[in-house]
Amino acid sequence: MSVATEKVFRDAVTAFNARKFPDADRLFRIFLTSQPKHVGALNLLTVTLMSMERFAEAEQYITRALKLDSASDASFRNYGIILKRLGKPSQALVQLDRALELNSSQPETWNSRGAVLNDLQEYERALSDFDRAISLDRNYYGALYNKGKSLGELKQYDEAFTLLDKALTIKPDLAEAWLARGDLSVALEKYDDALGAYGKASALKPDLAEAWNGRGNVLYELKDRDGALAAYDRALRIKPDLAGAWVGRGNIFTEGQRYDEALTAYDEALVLKPDLIEPCLGRGAVLTELGRYDEAFAAYDRAFAIKPDLAKAWVGRGRAFFELNRDVEALSCYDRAIFFDGNLAESHFDKSLVKLSLGEFREGWELYEWRWKTRMFPSPNRNFSQPHWLGDSKLDGKTILIHAEQGFGDTIQFFRYVLRLTAEAHKVIFEVPNELVPLFEDQKARLALVTRGDVLPNFDVHCPLMSLPRGLRTTLQTIPASIPYLRAPVNKVGAWHKALGAKTKPRIGLAWSGNPNLRNDLRRSIRLEQLLPFLTEAAEWHSLQKDIRDHDRECLTRQPAIADHSAQLRDFSDTAGLIAELDLVICVDTAVAHLAGALGKPVWVLLPFHPDFRWLRERRDSPWYPTAKLFRQTKSGVWGDVVGEISKELRTFLAADGHASGS
Repeated sequence: MSVATEKVFRDAVTAFNARKFPDADRLFRIFLTSQPKHVGALNLLTVTLMSMERFAEAEQYITRALKLDSASDASFRNYGIILKRLGKPSQALVQLDRALELNSSQPETWNSRGAVLNDLQEYERALSDFDRAISLDRNYYGALYNKGKSLGELKQYDEAFTLLDKALTIKPDLAEAWLARGDLSVALEKYDDALGAYGKASALKPDLAEAWNGRGNVLYELKDRDGALAAYDRALRIKPDLAGAWVGRGNIFTEGQRYDEALTAYDEALVLKPDLIEPCLGRGAVLTELGRYDEAFAAYDRAFAIKPDLAKAWVGRGRAFFELNRDVEALSCYDRAIFFDGNLAESHFDKSLVKLSLGEFREGWELYEWRWKTRMFPSPNRNFSQPHWLGDSKLDGKTILIHAEQGFGDTIQFFRYVLRLTAEAHKVIFEVPNELVPLFEDQKARLALVTRGDVLPNFDVHCPLMSLPRGLRTTLQTIPASIPYLRAPVNKVGAWHKALGAKTKPRIGLAWSGNPNLRNDLRRSIRLEQLLPFLTEAAEWHSLQKDIRDHDRECLTRQPAIADHSAQLRDFSDTAGLIAELDLVICVDTAVAHLAGALGKPVWVLLPFHPDFRWLRERRDSPWYPTAKLFRQTKSGVWGDVVGEISKELRTFLAADGHASGS
């Protein structure tokens, strides 16, 4: 070996010891061109590449080193670590076993082997290896940290935190231990603690992509989509092949109804990790939303191939069947999910929707209470210290708070139960969103109305509005359906009577779209232009739309026969006053349908192929609203037959006694 060659080697080692890894990489490669069988250089270059996380390249050099020297336990250990990082845990285990055969006194090897067993989800075996490592070096913070991770996977959280804290006592700047603390806190739903731990991890090690990914997961759970997306993006800038961050992006895009972007994100995750379950579930959910059911079933089948007893996949498959109105198959899937995981709230809640759709109210309303444990709903208790009432005690002499939940239509529909409680409780307090206050405050009911967000009066018990059917043991036959149970404010009726003038022909109201932010809005809403075929000069047409989308605004401008009242519809009391002056309301499944039904006005409701549970199955009438007629799609997304059916029905309606003359 020449003097110059020896100098290159010394310079490479100096750079390595100074952690100047790019320089060490370059110099070791130069040295190995003339000394290709130098085992020391091969091993040091391997470690250099491992330090730069270039594990595929590192594998090339460690295998060369082991062919020249198969008696080095350190080389076998490094090979095992490399294979672990390349996602080959079973092969890694073989190399680490060889290292232990050569030398079983090295705690680093036991720790590395335990970490591989963690990857293989063999946590009990992993604990044994970590214990061996700790017995050889009781201050080995790496083994303490890894053992804490194993205990966390086994849900032994107290012991896990104790070990992580011990590791951090020895090495306070161990970013990975803070990361593990964050993961444990997420498992316990202690999200503030988790954010703090991830913050510490990323402050100590800004390029720790997993800490940013963890932060994204927490912010997603807290429903901060923008913050979560920013965290996932930060993680992916650091580590573009972090599959979990791609899954997180997919979940956010799914909730934001950005379905093409969601599929792209899930597909990216599956390219990186073909056996990852979460993107399979995500793809199934998105494809179900898009009505691409065969592809959705294929996505769930892929998840089952990985884990046949995966309850979440059975829930997803059940949802696809439910969307197709294949209720028996949907129920079978939900029951399978409950069998595999009885604590999965979504399986019970989704089953409730099927039961309610079938009119099986006893079980349906009972299961509907599981909604509070799903991601879709906040807690019903809202930090109230008062008991949550579910019909399990008498209300004599008590004050009950009923708090509205979900949409405006739900509040209007279930207001009937609030009225019923006024005869049973000493006092009823009804908390509603601001938009509904003017409507309900004019009902002259014996209740105290409170705007959501205002200070609440004293009360003894409380109940979420849509838990009242369960609390009052409602069956299909005992739905309180005496109408009208709402009355339009007299002053609003008078104002509209004056504004509309003398009636010369029947007046019909139209509402064709709902809240665009609701998940099912694309299916239930219709474009105004699709309703034009049944418009006739034999009737006077009035728009009941408060919010009009751009494409509908353009159509409405071209249809002077339809009176646009959007500027005058400031709240639901204005809409109620206008409906009171109409002879018929034709609308899709929005709050307008419930308002018209509650006012006792004839209302024709256009329903999608898979309607909301409250409209039941196949019926043309509604037990909730005696004056309603239901017009159902026979094919998903196709409104032509519905519009044709309404056109025919409308001719009969207009020809009926009294209507043709406008009386």
